[in-house]
Amino acid sequence: MDNLQKRFSKIYDQHVSRIYRFAYLRVNSKDIAQDITSETFTRAWNKFRADNPESKVKNWTGFLYQIARNLLTDFYREQAKVQIISASYVADPSMGLEEKAFLNSDVEQIKSALSRLGQEQQEVIIWRYLDGLSIREIASVLDKPEATIRVIIHRARKVLKGAVL
Repeated sequence: MDNLQKRFSKIYDQHVSRIYRFAYLRVNSKDIAQDITSETFTRAWNKFRADNPESKVKNWTGFLYQIARNLLTDFYREQAKVQIISASYVADPSMGLEEKAFLNSDVEQIKSALSRLGQEQQEVIIWRYLDGLSIREIASVLDKPEATIRVIIHRARKVLKGAVL
């Protein structure tokens, strides 16, 4: 493996699970989420190679999420439906039936809560509370001021008051 591939491999390893989770939470399909994740990294690799030796991308997290968002937007346009989360995503195969029942209950509450939000608010809540992105990272992904992200979170939390999140 050459140096360029090794450098990109590190970026891939750091971000692949987050990008997959983000896609999966939005489409509720392992196959589609894998396709979106694969295409995200294919496009990122093409950018990485084109900018060799020093990539012009300074924030790979934001860049990758933006690619994934664009691919998801294309998917939504084609499918005309949005599904947010599935218990099968978070369920550990070794869990017992009782544990899975509790998890399914929590997931349904999360789905219900998130369905009260617009697409952008859903994304911000997922990134902030499930993926643990900072306000600055989210602002970079959405190309918006940090103050705007804080307002989006504040408004979403008002809508979600009393929800599981």
